[in-house]
Amino acid sequence: MKNILIIFCLLIIGLHSCTNLKNDEGIELVNKWIGREIIFPNNMVFTGFGKDTVMQFWPFCSDYSVILYADSIGCLSCRLQLGEWKSFMANCDSISEKHIPVLIYFGSNNMHDISHVLKRDNFTYPVCIDSKDSLNILNQFPIDMAFQTFLVDKNSRVVAIGNPIHNPKIKELYLKIIQGTEVKSDNERDIVQTEASVDKHTISLGRFDWQEEQKASFVLKNMGENLLVIQDVDTSCGCTEVTYSKKPVQLGDSVLLNVTYKAEQSGSFNKTVTVYCNAKSSPIILRITGDAE
Repeated sequence: MKNILIIFCLLIIGLHSCTNLKNDEGIELVNKWIGREIIFPNNMVFTGFGKDTVMQFWPFCSDYSVILYADSIGCLSCRLQLGEWKSFMANCDSISEKHIPVLIYFGSNNMHDISHVLKRDNFTYPVCIDSKDSLNILNQFPIDMAFQTFLVDKNSRVVAIGNPIHNPKIKELYLKIIQGTEVKSDNERDIVQTEASVDKHTISLGRFDWQEEQKASFVLKNMGENLLVIQDVDTSCGCTEVTYSKKPVQLGDSVLLNVTYKAEQSGSFNKTVTVYCNAKSSPIILRITGDAE
C-alpha cells in the first residue's frame, strides 16, 4: 500500500513541472515521508483569528487528519487560499462519519500579517501560530511548499503528501483515502486521452502600475483524435484568476484561457497556471511574469 501511495503522490504532484525538485529528489522525498510519524511539540495552542486562545493540542480521535505547515516565506494570502480550505474542510466532513481535523500551523512570529489574512478571509477555524517554528524544527519539513501538507492517520503517520488546494488530483486522492474508496490511476479508470498544444507557455506582462488589473490569454488547441476536456485549472496565487469555456473542445478547435492578474503590492512576479485535462501532456504549466511598480 505504501508503494502505491508513493507512486500516486509522485504522479499527481507533477514533479517534472510544478516544483524545483528533480525527479530523483522527489522520489526520495516522497518515499521518506510516506509512513513517517509527525512529531508534535508539547503545549501547542490553537487560536481564532490569531488572538483568542481556543484550545491546547488535542489527541487524534479521527481516522485521518490534515496537517498544513505554512512558513513565513512569500505572500501568505497568495499561498494559503483560505477560502478554498474552508470548502475543502466542509467536503471532508461531508464524506466521513467523523470530523476530519485540518490543523494549520504557521511557523512564524508575524502576528500582524497572519491575523490580517485570517480576518480578511473570515477564517474562523482555530490555527496554531508557532512563533518558535517548533513543529518544523522537530520534523524538518521539506522547503518546497508542494510538500508541506500531509494527510495523516490516527497514529500521526503520513499516508499522503501534497497540497489539495493547489492540486485537484491531490484533493481527489485525499478524499478517496478519507472515504475509503479504492485509489486508481487514470489508466486504470480508462480515461480517454488526446493530444493538446498551447500557443505559448509564458506571457510577460512587462512593467505596469501595480494597482492596474492585467489581462492575458493562452490558446489551448486539441491536436488529437478525441474530445479535449479541461478538468480543472489551478493558480499559484489568489491574485490570479482564469476563465474558460467548460465545453469539450473538438478536434482541431481551440479554447481560450483568459488570465486576470491583480497585484496586491508592487514587485516582480512569476505566477503559474496549471491546466488539468485529458491530454497526455497534462498537467500543462503556463506562466505570467512581469514587474508591478
